[in-house]
Amino acid sequence: MTEKSALLEKLASVVGRENVTDDEGLLSTYRRGGAVEGGEPLAMIRPGSTKEVRELIKLARAEKYNLVFSSSAPPRLRGDSVPRGEGIIVDMSRMDKIVRLDRRNKVALIEAGVTYERLIPEVDKLGLKVLMPLLPKRGKSVLASCLEREPIIIPKYHWDMTDPMLCTELVFGTGDLFRTGSAAGPGTLEQQWAAGAAQKNPMGPAQTDFVRVVQGSQGTMAAVTWCSLKLEVKPRIHKIWFVPDHKLERLIDFTYRSLRPRLGDEWLILNAYALATMITENGQEIPELAKEQAPWTVIYGVSGYEYLPEERVAYQERDLSRHAQQAGVIPVSEVPGCSWKKMERILAAPSPEPYYKTRPKGDFLDIFFLTTLDRVPGFISVMEDVASEFGYPRDRIGVYIQPIQQGRNVHLEFTVYFSPEDRGKGRELYEAASRALSEAGAFFSRPYGIWSELAYARCPDTVRVLRKVKEMLDPDQVLNRGKLCFTPEEVS
Repeated sequence: MTEKSALLEKLASVVGRENVTDDEGLLSTYRRGGAVEGGEPLAMIRPGSTKEVRELIKLARAEKYNLVFSSSAPPRLRGDSVPRGEGIIVDMSRMDKIVRLDRRNKVALIEAGVTYERLIPEVDKLGLKVLMPLLPKRGKSVLASCLEREPIIIPKYHWDMTDPMLCTELVFGTGDLFRTGSAAGPGTLEQQWAAGAAQKNPMGPAQTDFVRVVQGSQGTMAAVTWCSLKLEVKPRIHKIWFVPDHKLERLIDFTYRSLRPRLGDEWLILNAYALATMITENGQEIPELAKEQAPWTVIYGVSGYEYLPEERVAYQERDLSRHAQQAGVIPVSEVPGCSWKKMERILAAPSPEPYYKTRPKGDFLDIFFLTTLDRVPGFISVMEDVASEFGYPRDRIGVYIQPIQQGRNVHLEFTVYFSPEDRGKGRELYEAASRALSEAGAFFSRPYGIWSELAYARCPDTVRVLRKVKEMLDPDQVLNRGKLCFTPEEVS
């Protein structure tokens, strides 16, 4: 028996031979993601239950395997599911049950493999809606999106960085099972439901908050098998407004004035090229359509819910109109190539296939980080200067500004588009811009690839603490070995 055959047989002992594969076509999708390259996936295994996940981790401890958990369909956009060296891909897509939908408490409990396109229609039947990031790819796991803290587009519902994720079920690298928040008990989930509980409080058990340790850890601390998720009421009245302007500073002023009293629902800012990329599926039309747009556009939604919806919309539109006037900008219901109804449909669903950021050139790389809204113009200048050094046109950079935590800070995202043949040049620009932005104060809170070097170099105390936690939760380094600040020689 060859070494590969022995590996497949051991994995099959956990989940059955039909749920283990070494198909090269599937494994090749895990060799590169975003700017992260060079993974060597040996096999893929598809567990179907928490019990199988626990048994797999116990096997990995005995055999010294490196397990890389993934629950979303390709393409890989970030690199967190690309192994560092050899690894076994644990595809969680088989665990795709919507365990519970609770209309009264506005909570969903879902397994790791549930995607946005699966969850949205089920939630819609109850008159609720899913809090979603901007145009997630098809096949994107809802749980994975929440784990990676992808920003949702309605900042007024984003109270904490963990939102909209609530409680979770974890399997640590020791094989131990752990539930966070009110899901920890007492009693089973069924007993909690019978008593009226809804797994809505993310804090706990007691004074612990392990979900903060696991969230954003790229699968290095624990496997997450399910989570409860905050939902919101679906509006009875909903309208999208555009606020185009030549000066970003005026739109920043308008955003601050409006988000402080928590007006509006959806709220995001796009530059002309990013907006054009969103609203047309024909990549050849994007440059001309971008020229027709204002350099910057705020997109916001206004909603009326179950009670007094007309009155709610009326007072919000009145107050938003006043803030717009004070900021010197004008809301409109249409921009070139896009009505408010079309934008409403765009914002309410995942991206069509192929993924929308591939429309301009076929390939792209994103650079994103957290900052405050007032600092955004300075970071834009840094990005444009680096792009100019590489001969990349400033007006072909996509810029997406997403207020989060009710507008206290923002997710700032730059996208550089290039053809697959020019990926090498695109990566050079990406790395140079990442370093320049880091020097300017960018906070890479989701440190993929080289960003981990940039982020952790600034905070050695955090690195020491994280490595101690890693030793406790994954002492044999079987979970996504070598990612973040956890290289084998440094945590042994």
